[in-house]
Order: sequence, then C-alpha cells, then structure tokens
Amino acid sequence: MTTAEHDIVLFGATGFTGSLTAEYLAAHAPAGTRIALAGRNREKLEAVRDGIASATDLPLLLADVEDPASLRAIAESARVVISTVGPYIQYGEPLVAACAASGTDYVDLTGEPEFVDLMWLRYHEQARRSGARLIHCCGFDSIPHDLGALFTVGQLPQDAPLRVKGFVRVGGTFSGGTYHSAINAFGRIRQAATTARERRRLEARPADRRIKGIVGPPHKDADAGGWVMPFPTIDPQIVLRSARALPRYGPDFAYGHYIVQKRLAALAAMAGGAGAAIVLAQLPPTRRLLLSLRSPGEGPTAEQRQKAWFRVRFVGEGGGERVITEVSGGDPGYGETAKMLGESALCLVHDELPETSGQLTTAVAMGQPLIDRLERAGIAFRRVVDA
Repeated sequence: MTTAEHDIVLFGATGFTGSLTAEYLAAHAPAGTRIALAGRNREKLEAVRDGIASATDLPLLLADVEDPASLRAIAESARVVISTVGPYIQYGEPLVAACAASGTDYVDLTGEPEFVDLMWLRYHEQARRSGARLIHCCGFDSIPHDLGALFTVGQLPQDAPLRVKGFVRVGGTFSGGTYHSAINAFGRIRQAATTARERRRLEARPADRRIKGIVGPPHKDADAGGWVMPFPTIDPQIVLRSARALPRYGPDFAYGHYIVQKRLAALAAMAGGAGAAIVLAQLPPTRRLLLSLRSPGEGPTAEQRQKAWFRVRFVGEGGGERVITEVSGGDPGYGETAKMLGESALCLVHDELPETSGQLTTAVAMGQPLIDRLERAGIAFRRVVDA
C-alpha cells in the first residue's frame, strides 16, 4: 500500500470526536504525512478544515455509508482509514468491508462488543488474505486497558502463571453519540450474546495455554483505593484476546476488570442506574425515550474536557513477584481518545511492526511502539511500586 494516494483518511471528520481527531492529526503528524478528511457533506468538511490553522491544504473526500462504491474508493486511496462514524452497529460495517477487501488498514474507537464480534465473523478471514489490519477499540475503549495489561505483564516473570487486575477510575462527561451507542447496545443484549457465542464457537484458542477472566462480587479493595465491582465493558474481552494471541502472557493468565468508587453507595447507584437503563432499553418505546434525552451531536465543552481525567491501576502477580502499574491521562472520552486514535493510525503508517493481518487488538498489532508513542504524547505508563 506504499503507492496509496493518502497515508491516512479520516472518515467522519465532521462529528464531535472526528473533528478532535482531525485537529490532533493536523498538529502532531510528522511532516510529509498525507492526510485527507472524508465525510458525506462537503460544506461541513470545509468548516472542519477551515477551523484548523495547519490544515488548510488537507484534501476533502466525499463518502457515505449508504454508497459502498464511495467507501471502496477511499479505502483504495489510503494506507490507513480511521472511522469515527457510530453507532458502529448501524453505520460501521460498510467501511470495514471496503478495507478488508482492499487490504487497507482500519482503526476505529468503537466500544460495541456485538459490532466487533460481527466484524470478526464476517471479515477476519478476508482481511487475513488481503493483508488488512482491522483494529477496533483504539480509544479509551480499550487502549489504556489493553496496553496497560501488556505493560504490566512485561514487568512480571516470563513463563509463569500470571494474575492481573485492572481498576478503572474516571472523571468527566460523555457525548450524545456515546450515550446513543450505549443505549442501542443495551437494547441489543440478546443479539450481542448470540453473536458472541458464534464467535466463541469458531475462533481458535491456544491448546497449550490457559486464559480466563476473573469475576466476583463487589468488594472493598485496598490496592484500588475504594469499592470495586466487575466492569462488563468490552475492555476485558480485548485484554483476554491479546493474552490468547501473545505467548508473553504466560501459560496461565487471568484478568479481572473493575470500576472503582470511593463509597459503596456511589457504586450501588451506578449499578442501579445501569440496570435500569438496560431494562428500559429492551422495549422500543422506552428505548426511544432514553435516546431522546441526548442529541447524538452533543459533546462536553472544552472547559469540561480540560477538567476530565482517567487513571487505570493494574495489580499483577506471578512467579513470586507482585507489581502495581498505572496508565493515566486527561479527558478519557474525547481529548485522549482523539490522541489514542490518531497515534494508532500514525503508528501503522510510520513504525516497524510485526507482520500481522486480520482483526487484531492494539497489543497484538502495535504493542510497545504504540505505548512509546502514547508516552511521548503525554499518556503515562508507569510502574508505581513493587508490592
């Protein structure tokens, strides 16, 4: 793909996170990186480009999810395509299909398990044959957790059984688009479960290594610094997929993923709110009511994003050693997600990486080179203490 017209095409550049990603790429891509912005509305694309001082010469490409030929054209013109067009279960598949067919690398920021599993079922083998790397979850879902677990495993002995727990703390708000993705996912729990079972049935697993998730009831944890409960996002699924693919995780690897609150009452309120949303999302009338509460185009203000933060602490044990590590940064949903997404694309374009193809995790496709990039960009990966 070195003869492609563009190094990176950003599809969905006019959306909230898309415009932040465009700004990040324009400001931080190495000189000579050929970037284009894509979307279905030229006037809106021009407005995004005009709002970025250093982006006045970026090419604009017209493409629409309802026009497969336009998506095939941008896939064939690029080395890497970034997609910020969600909810992905509604709008994401045509671009994945175009990239898998064209042998073009693809990254997105989805956190939708059903979409990721469905894309594996439909396009993993085609991408393996074409040479495309299809890498989902390149934002806060799931880079801090996937690469944080990889970083933690790297601090522990090789060839020993390993146990890692990730404890997530966040401060900030979320956009209307993220809210809509979550409500739509809650309303598709049955479909998601069916798709996940089909993937488990077909996906090969290592015969000589054991990889498993850790679950348990809410409890107080001294290492986490508060009350914790299992956090059933896509993140632990991604961590375990990386562990199955990479022998460095050892012969017997276990991972638990938790959300942290200082008070038990706050944890209970969070669980109750999520449970109520899941119940209400099952019926079309109440799902529509929930969706009406936020507009997909809404997002936090620059001031709100400036105050936001995240911190994921990992406790790793194995081979007689115990370590605590941490991944931390600013606004998790938008500023840092745009950074993670942009650096993922730049990593695929510029860095020496393992020869891989198909649907991959960030740890498998990019690993340490992406950690190095994110550290240079201001996201901290550090060993806190030997415990």
